[in-house]
Amino acid sequence: MPNSLLYLITLLIWGSTWLAIKYQLGVVAPEWSVAYRFSLSALLLMIIALVRRSKLRFPLRAHAFIAAQGFFLFSLNYILIYYAEQHLSSGLVAIIFSLIVVTNTLFGAIFLKSRIRWQVLAGGVIGILGLGLVFWPELRTFSLTSNRALGLSLALGGTVSASLGNIISARNQQHDLPIIQTNMYGMAYGAAFMILLALIRSAPLEFEWSPGYTLSLLYLSLFGSVIAFGSYLTLLGRIGPDRSAYVTVLFPIVALSLSTIFEGLTWNLLAVAGVMLVIAGNALALMRRRKPSKKPEPADNRA
Repeated sequence: MPNSLLYLITLLIWGSTWLAIKYQLGVVAPEWSVAYRFSLSALLLMIIALVRRSKLRFPLRAHAFIAAQGFFLFSLNYILIYYAEQHLSSGLVAIIFSLIVVTNTLFGAIFLKSRIRWQVLAGGVIGILGLGLVFWPELRTFSLTSNRALGLSLALGGTVSASLGNIISARNQQHDLPIIQTNMYGMAYGAAFMILLALIRSAPLEFEWSPGYTLSLLYLSLFGSVIAFGSYLTLLGRIGPDRSAYVTVLFPIVALSLSTIFEGLTWNLLAVAGVMLVIAGNALALMRRRKPSKKPEPADNRA
């Protein structure tokens, strides 16, 4: 599958999950909602792996890194973001999470010895500035009260956790661990971590059978986890953690479009200018550098 299609799939699905997550908050404790989501996703991936007769046995050392990926990418990241959205709007959390473009670039250089692409960092900064314009009404009224400061800390923690999970996934792919099986075990580990946290916090074991909760759970499990994470992590292995992470700057625009349709969001010139900046930053971050053409060597005229 071409990189452009993987990028588009990830963008459209993750751009819509912000709306789906809204239906997960309320009756069921966030720990259990995350556990339900990734338990179901792991089960779906297991079915796919069994149908394809994929290899399911890996060394203990490989499982240690898969579990680390599950902890950072499929449990800690999500629970921190869920709790952050209890104190901040999803728009502010989206802006904070977009910093993953920068953290992926820096962590990739530190842990994977990847070359820092300055055009990606520049594109990320431009995109984040664009999101700042889109969400300027919320940023203008932001103040570091106790709850807002807590929300900011949780969102930053979730961003760093997701970035570390990205780097571990890139490392696992470099060691020839397949995406489907790695995600299957990683999501199972992530669900187990969430169940353990729910038990430690004595979160009541509940399930909401309303259409909104159940349908959003199915969507998040199949599309948001199985398909989108498979597409994104494949892209990450191909083009690197920095360039692939730029999708996190662009998907809030998809979320805003859906909010316009389903929640009656109104646009203004500042928001439109912000979207244009995000698109410009996206183009810069994903632009391939042209290799200098080799000049033909002068003919040897010696006799």
